[in-house]
Amino acid sequence: MKTDAIQAAQQAYQIEAQCILELAEKFQPEAFSKAVELLSGAQRIGASGCGHSGIMCQHFAHLMCCIERPARFISPAEAVHGATGFLQHGDVMLFVSRGGKTAELLPILSICKQKGVSVIAVTENLQSPLAMGADVLKLHVNRETDRYNMQGTTSATATIVLFHALQAALVYETNYQQEQFATIHPGGAVGERLNAPDRGRSQ
Repeated sequence: MKTDAIQAAQQAYQIEAQCILELAEKFQPEAFSKAVELLSGAQRIGASGCGHSGIMCQHFAHLMCCIERPARFISPAEAVHGATGFLQHGDVMLFVSRGGKTAELLPILSICKQKGVSVIAVTENLQSPLAMGADVLKLHVNRETDRYNMQGTTSATATIVLFHALQAALVYETNYQQEQFATIHPGGAVGERLNAPDRGRSQ
């Protein structure tokens, strides 16, 4: 393996670790609280993004389902072909776009506005079309990990850490109990531990 390749791999850890530290420093309580309020009050939650952002949105939808906030990933392609029928007045749609200008998402934003669906945008660009039409959770990315600073690597990590923070807050906000999770997660080692007779669960 080339020396440069080893160094790049080691640097990737440093870049992403630094990004997470900077994200914590830039935490915005008011905007975060608004997002938690919207997500905790919605009957349904949609999430949409393209590329790496879309994959992160799939994870977000699963995180929400794990605390019984009904959610689904809505493909940008399917959204404009009827999939936005999942969302009703008072629901929440979350978009992820680092630049806030992803063309595929803008028609969905318009649909949400017409239907009375609240919108949360995760983006770095506060002047972008998505940010201007939504409650914003500001993303921060120091740089991507690849040598050309172009792949959505650190961006994906920053996004997913933000989603994990949202879920951690929502567990408290909705008073979600581990007994509830035991019911919906009987599978695997986690399910076995949660449903053990002695209830030997870590807090």
